[in-house]
Amino acid sequence: MPEEARAKLLKAVREFKDFDEGNDPHHEHDLALIDVEGERFFFKIDYYDLGMRFHSPDPADPSQTTRALTIGFAADY
Repeated sequence: MPEEARAKLLKAVREFKDFDEGNDPHHEHDLALIDVEGERFFFKIDYYDLGMRFHSPDPADPSQTTRALTIGFAADY
């Protein structure tokens, strides 16, 4: 993916605020679909323990949580 398109995609993820029942049914703001440069992408945030082996015991607590952002083509998801 060209660097300019990648930069636009990252900016769109950072600025995304359009969560609704269709893309955020659990009101967690950790998964959404976005369109950038005519292509549909997904992004999701996972919450791991500090060793990145299991889910975090408390995702809201940064002292117990490592967050991982995944961005990909929606067609591949």
